[in-house]
Amino acid sequence: MKDALPAVYLARHGETAWTISHQHTGRTDLALTPNGEAQARRLGARLEGMKFAAVFTSPLQRAVRTAELAGFGRVAQVDPDVVEWNYGAYEGRTTAEILAERPGWQLFRDGCPGGESPEQVAARADRVIRKVRDIQGDVLLFSSAHLLRMFAARWLGLEPIAGKHFVLETASLSAVGYEHDRSEPVIRLWDERVSR
Repeated sequence: MKDALPAVYLARHGETAWTISHQHTGRTDLALTPNGEAQARRLGARLEGMKFAAVFTSPLQRAVRTAELAGFGRVAQVDPDVVEWNYGAYEGRTTAEILAERPGWQLFRDGCPGGESPEQVAARADRVIRKVRDIQGDVLLFSSAHLLRMFAARWLGLEPIAGKHFVLETASLSAVGYEHDRSEPVIRLWDERVSR
């Protein structure tokens, strides 16, 4: 019997104060809210019994704490490449505020002044993809929305701007993998919400 093709599971961190207020949260190291901690525990219940050859997390506490509460704190390896987008001058600002001074702005096309460009974030995602494709077995990543959206776009071989099409809720679970063989990358699950 042919071995099952591996999958990469993408877990977005639980709720923070800035996810509630819709502020761009790049490198600001916010804690989870009490609801965010409850979401992370529910994510853990969803993942219970699943086996992973490797687990990686962003170094930011919202991802690390989500991994811990989901039951993967002891095995999760911190990987700086899975940290959220550096929003530079747009850190802490809402999309509405940015659009008021820069009409037509799109993160996945334009990037952020003083922060990262879409190409820079795509390069980080590409490094993570190369790493996880070398691992035999399923992999679990804990990170933030925009990095995971870029990861999905690059997994499929799409340009960075395609990340705008992959919306993610807090504490959601997604998975990418393959169809017939490793030459056919696909989305296997997207934005499964465990937050309710």
